[in-house]
Amino acid sequence: MGCQSQLIGSSQPIVATVGDVIILPCHLKPAEDAVAMVLEWMKYDQNPIVVHVWAHAQEVLDNKHPSYKGRTSLFTDELKRGNISLKLSDVRPSDAGRYRCYIPRLNVDSFIELVVGAVSSPVISAVGTDKATSGVVLQCESAGWYPEPEVLWLDSEGKLLSAGPTETVRGPDDLYTVSCRVTVEKRHSNSFTCRVQQRNINRTTETHIQVPG
Repeated sequence: MGCQSQLIGSSQPIVATVGDVIILPCHLKPAEDAVAMVLEWMKYDQNPIVVHVWAHAQEVLDNKHPSYKGRTSLFTDELKRGNISLKLSDVRPSDAGRYRCYIPRLNVDSFIELVVGAVSSPVISAVGTDKATSGVVLQCESAGWYPEPEVLWLDSEGKLLSAGPTETVRGPDDLYTVSCRVTVEKRHSNSFTCRVQQRNINRTTETHIQVPG
């Protein structure tokens, strides 16, 4: 049988933040000089798209998907050691997904999952009073999240408050802005917290406000 070549990627998803420069790892094992080989990086969504192709010891731009133009590179000095990892700069929400690193000549491949997140802090403002209960209406807004997060209002003891519906707007940059209002009454306490969280990327931010009694 001998040494069967294989590509080693990452079994764990690579988690990146919008704007980051990241590396999608892919190494030929046993190490072998890959400079003269054809190397393909594709992204698999509904349809596979070409992210980066290396042939004749240079990048081939013919079929490269326009969204990756000028943002991908290989570590050309490392190719001779079998490192065909992809460097991706200025990460965007649309980059999230499943990538395949492939060497046709050896018929070996490896899949790597990229998770993209964007996080921002919430801003709280008092937007009015509720005439009926003389309570204060607080609004929490947080702009620049990916994926879409959830918004929670908590009292000073960390108990969930019953709030209005969360309004969500998706901007042209694919980032989400969320806002949510709550009416607080004097009897609650005078300290409140708005927490914005996204479970997929395991990120939470929060802001506190003191409401004068």
